[in-house]
Amino acid sequence: MNYQQALDYILSYPDYEKMPMPHEAANYDLRRVDELLARLGNPQLRARSVHITGTNGKGSVAAMIASVLNAAGYITGLYTSPHLNDLRERMRIGKELISREEYVALVEKLKPEAEAVNQKANYGELTTFELLTTLAFAYFELKNVYFQVLEVGMGGKFDATNVINPEVCIITPISFDHMEVLGNSMVEIAAEKAGIIKLGSVVVTSPQPDEVAQVIDETCLKCGAGLVRVGRDVIWQSLGFDLNRQLFQVRGILGNYELSIPLLGYYQLENAATAVAALEVLARSGFNISRDNITDGLAQVSWPGRFQILSRHPLLVVDGAMNIEGARRLKESLVQYFGSSIRLEGRGSFNKQASQAILVIGTSWDKDVAGIVSELAPLFDKVIATRSHHPRAMTPEAVATEFTKHGVETQVVEDVDQAVSSVLALAGESDLICVTGSLFVVAEAIEQVNRLLEP
Repeated sequence: MNYQQALDYILSYPDYEKMPMPHEAANYDLRRVDELLARLGNPQLRARSVHITGTNGKGSVAAMIASVLNAAGYITGLYTSPHLNDLRERMRIGKELISREEYVALVEKLKPEAEAVNQKANYGELTTFELLTTLAFAYFELKNVYFQVLEVGMGGKFDATNVINPEVCIITPISFDHMEVLGNSMVEIAAEKAGIIKLGSVVVTSPQPDEVAQVIDETCLKCGAGLVRVGRDVIWQSLGFDLNRQLFQVRGILGNYELSIPLLGYYQLENAATAVAALEVLARSGFNISRDNITDGLAQVSWPGRFQILSRHPLLVVDGAMNIEGARRLKESLVQYFGSSIRLEGRGSFNKQASQAILVIGTSWDKDVAGIVSELAPLFDKVIATRSHHPRAMTPEAVATEFTKHGVETQVVEDVDQAVSSVLALAGESDLICVTGSLFVVAEAIEQVNRLLEP
């Protein structure tokens, strides 16, 4: 089996990332994952686990925690989804992705066991995400990691990652998303995500809407779990920012910190405070994580595709905002950083001579596109509606229709490569370009920008 064959094999299974199914036990039966893991010797139980769910920010928090644990000297595996450009991005140790050779060897080991589980057909058919999650656990066991930092794929209760005994459970901000899968109310969505909370565990939660906080509180009480609330028990304050980093303070449960992160956007400070709170929980439990480790790890964190600046002239920002709350946070950051470049005036503006702001956007059909557009439309002079190659991509014509309702000039370009080429040809040196709507659009945009701007 070569690498492409190994990729194709995993992707031949049902892929709910491409076609979501209701989040019911019949579709996401963890017993088949348990059986597969048992056949492999339960690799998921070999390492200490940090488990992260939420709607927005969970990947950023996961990356921050893994970076600090690496700085503290712990061999740390990081499992996230989706990937930007290479499926191997989903499982890494330190800054190293799983190698192609390791991936092939693990798929060859996994294949007969997965087929045996499916042949019994006791609990439904394994999915691509379940196989990738199992592959990650096997990889982390192979590499003898001490910590594994695991981002939930979707929801929590029925997610394939929910087969561990975590040292700390983290819940980042919860908002409306994946309603066709997780439920149509915040309470239903929160209950799905609170499903990662285990008996006697410790939970760190980002600031949440009242109805979500109540679900988390009640679940912690029922499970006898400790609870640390960011925004109350742990607070943060911005100390300034430029186009390279943000400076901020965190008052934690164990002390105060003056920190910097190379990730831009005000929302990343909340994510960083959440990461610090979780790391303090680990330190309080006896793990060797110092103040310097936290400082160094956060200063070195990398998480592409989130308010990332790809070019300065013109200013080209990409952000994977894919729901209303993500769009709202993107809007706040655009106003904060580039207030005079867009229609809404803001503080701390760079690039004050900008003549126009141009949005390149493509979304998925299962998102609240009208809500996303209502957040972003007031900021931009021109919009290019496009689509990624992902099966869930909404037609650019449908996206354009939403913007025209807001009176914004909108052009339709059928694919991201053409859209990026068009906007770079259209934009002047002092213009602002923002590419957003989904991580799939952002991934394709990053590749195209790199091709066009490379020396």
